[in-house]
Amino acid sequence: MDVGSLSTAAPSRLTESDASSAPGPRPGLVSPAVGFASDAERLDWLIATLGEPFCRKLGLYRVPDDLVLSVVIPAYNEKASIHEILRRVRAVPLRKEIIIVDDCSTDGTRDILREMAKADGDLKVVFHERNQGKGAALRTGFREATGQIVIVQDADLEYDPAQYPELIRPIVEDQADVVYGSRFIGETHRVLYFWHSLANKFLTLLSNAFTNLNLTDMEVCYKVFRREVIQGIELKSDRFGFEPEVTAKVARFTFPARGERPERKCRVYELPVSYHGRTYAEGKHIGVKDGFQALWCIIRYAIAD
Repeated sequence: MDVGSLSTAAPSRLTESDASSAPGPRPGLVSPAVGFASDAERLDWLIATLGEPFCRKLGLYRVPDDLVLSVVIPAYNEKASIHEILRRVRAVPLRKEIIIVDDCSTDGTRDILREMAKADGDLKVVFHERNQGKGAALRTGFREATGQIVIVQDADLEYDPAQYPELIRPIVEDQADVVYGSRFIGETHRVLYFWHSLANKFLTLLSNAFTNLNLTDMEVCYKVFRREVIQGIELKSDRFGFEPEVTAKVARFTFPARGERPERKCRVYELPVSYHGRTYAEGKHIGVKDGFQALWCIIRYAIAD
């Protein structure tokens, strides 16, 4: 996607009132006497007033007006959080298609989603008739995606959808093809389980040794893909083995030569994300067995597809 083709009609994460309280020098920062006719006008005014370098630090940039972000949400027994996570996803000022895959929930989540699907035209809901696991739910969701960019969103409240604009920017600006979030490089996170954190870092280190990537958080939920990448990968893991499997296959993914563009490897970026983890009493699903499965998948997908 060429940066020069970016549209001025994109919404911004920063409002006019936010800009007036932003730090740093603001010579000549005067709000116009009349209101803005559109978000595009507000965006242009902010960039012209604050300067593009400063706006980039604020995460303020132009998005193509035809860009659609596909948000894929695997859900299993998330009755307590499904309404709120959808409210937060919808609040993100980007054009989106929201795809929810219910993996045979038994706590009433399915009934809630059926009612939502009838009432809300912006939801695409798919129901699994038997529980298959997060990886299987994501495979279903990826097949349904039609947006240029696809992001994974858990149905709990551990990750903040307000970070979507930051996460997609490297792809929008044609610097990356895949973006990983990381809970370990600068954002806030809830302090929880030491051994989980240690296991995560070990699995990430082992994955990096096989893929030759230098990720800090291979197990993170927030993974963002160009649609042609994620739909060009054959995924097999049904449960949490999805994380090491998709990482191994992204590391090997190659874009074919097209016209004057030569064949090239997939470009991977990593950005900090906040994390508000759950305890097991609050509904956390992943366990020790999943850690051993991740270990097996790292080795398996390093040597075989």
